[in-house]
Amino acid sequence: MADKKVLGLSKDSWIYTFLGLGFVLTTLDFLMAFLVSPLVLGAKVSGVRVIGGAIVQNQLLFSQKIFYFHVPVALGSFLVFFFTAFYGVRFLMTKDKIYDTKAKIATEVTLLFVVLTLITGDLWTRFEWGQWWVWEPRLTTYFIMTLLVIAYFVLRNSIEDEERRATYASVFGIVAFLDAPISFAITRMIPSSVHPVVLRSGGGLLPTQLIPFLLGLFGMLMIAWVIYQVRLKEEMLRERVEAVKAALEDDSPTDAPTFTSFAKPETPGQS
Repeated sequence: MADKKVLGLSKDSWIYTFLGLGFVLTTLDFLMAFLVSPLVLGAKVSGVRVIGGAIVQNQLLFSQKIFYFHVPVALGSFLVFFFTAFYGVRFLMTKDKIYDTKAKIATEVTLLFVVLTLITGDLWTRFEWGQWWVWEPRLTTYFIMTLLVIAYFVLRNSIEDEERRATYASVFGIVAFLDAPISFAITRMIPSSVHPVVLRSGGGLLPTQLIPFLLGLFGMLMIAWVIYQVRLKEEMLRERVEAVKAALEDDSPTDAPTFTSFAKPETPGQS
């Protein structure tokens, strides 16, 4: 069956379009960050503070250029992780395996963005605070989220039964996502946190800072959507191949399972 077209374009066409736009926007973000945007404020601390044995103060540093990449991928990890919980809820409501598949792939993309966030964040922390890691509230809660994302896959790989695996993973994904809004808001909840607060009331970014930041954010979200769609197509194809192989092994193609739903079928006579 052919893919439904949206605004005259097939899903494959949208994938290529978003991939191209994503790379263009992130490239513009890179160029503007280094050629146009001024330096942004470092960690906001009152006066001088000692963090991890290093003296930290509010300075304008060239290392802040990483802000234009670190914050978009961090926000992207929160947003994509939301779909792990969303599709987890949908699976628990419908028992349709496609939602479990979508939740798993959303978590895969989340893991990729989490790794990028940790790498860029560690670089910022090293040059800004003189330490590779500081156990302050934002970093601590985000590290917990990282462990939860990894634990999600450990849980999936430890359960053989498909329905039980999908059910447990859905519940775990919903609970694990609760750490994301906590990690995002922790710098607002705990004023003593030395981690910078970027998205706050009253703005705080000049147009020459906000524009590349938004370009990077939308560009990376587009790339995340492309990765998700490509992985979804790959996973659905793999499941169809497995269903065909199972049908051939049973030598009864018409009765072969399609693995599309765990819902119990209606008994004869039910409407």
